[in-house]
Amino acid sequence: ARLRVAGRDAMNARTRERTGVVADAVHDMYAAYGDPVRFDEHLHPDITIWESDQPGEMLRLPELDRLRGQRYEAGRSGAPRPRLVVEDLLVDRWSHVAAVARYVLRARDETGDTTFRVTDVWDLGPGQPRIVHHHAELVMPASTAGRAEGAPDAG
Repeated sequence: ARLRVAGRDAMNARTRERTGVVADAVHDMYAAYGDPVRFDEHLHPDITIWESDQPGEMLRLPELDRLRGQRYEAGRSGAPRPRLVVEDLLVDRWSHVAAVARYVLRARDETGDTTFRVTDVWDLGPGQPRIVHHHAELVMPASTAGRAEGAPDAG
């Protein structure tokens, strides 16, 4: 059977933007950090996820819940949740069909920033936009990024 691609012309007309429906959804999603129900409204039920600290293969929603539990237990020191800040957001949108959002996500707390490079693929079909694939990569601090694994600290 031949796969029919709906909206072929829409897929050829890309718009690059820093504001709009996808950018608003990214900001709203991170504003909901700490409220998994509201946060997950932005995630497609069939989402795939790659995170720097995930064990094993690609995650789906049930595995994401387990990873959240592990992170919660690891961070139960009583410290407040970090504040999440989206920077350098850039969206390529193909009409009402799909979008790719790329941005830097900083988790800020009293110990400093933890920085991630993030790429999200968004389904812009009926209803609200939802992420169908999320990839977040931890950015190593400049003081450790150039060292080979296992190399001793300088000084």
